[in-house]
Amino acid sequence: MPNAVIENIMTRRTIRRFLDKQIQEEELQTVLDAGLYAPSAGGRQGVLFVVSQDEETNKKLGRIKRNNSNVKMSTDTVYISKEQPSIADDASITNAFYDAPTVITLFVPKNFLYAPYDASAAAENMLLAAHSIGLGGCYIGSAWESFADPFGQEILKKWNIRTDYYAALHVLLGYPKDKQAPKGKARIDGRIIRM
Repeated sequence: MPNAVIENIMTRRTIRRFLDKQIQEEELQTVLDAGLYAPSAGGRQGVLFVVSQDEETNKKLGRIKRNNSNVKMSTDTVYISKEQPSIADDASITNAFYDAPTVITLFVPKNFLYAPYDASAAAENMLLAAHSIGLGGCYIGSAWESFADPFGQEILKKWNIRTDYYAALHVLLGYPKDKQAPKGKARIDGRIIRM
């Protein structure tokens, strides 16, 4: 059944290689609006979106995240991506943000059971919106690891992040460096069970 939304979902790919060029404000706002309109438990809308386009801050936080990620390295048969390696695929990658020009950190309330799911729904909306307007995007989980040192703690204060919130995930945005998106993996059979 032809449908632009379904086509967008099925053609979106994770991008880890970005041009050294900042995205336009209108594009950023489109992606943020998509995040704001994501479903949230009870309609609470508790996710905070912090946009960092400061190259030095993003590099430092990306390195902290890399250093604090307890990632098991990939093998020849078990890996994230051969086309655009992740930090689990290539130990020489020192920045877990892959030098993306825009990093959006989604902060959620510590005391709300469904907060991380709300952040995930917002991130998916944002990644789909980014793809639909020609941007590349990447989802980075366990965002609290990016702030697990004195520099990260300083940034939280600078950003005026409430102490009852924590960093759930990051959404990386930029223009894809490669003209062709990575190939999608074949869908695994047997994942739908009908009763």
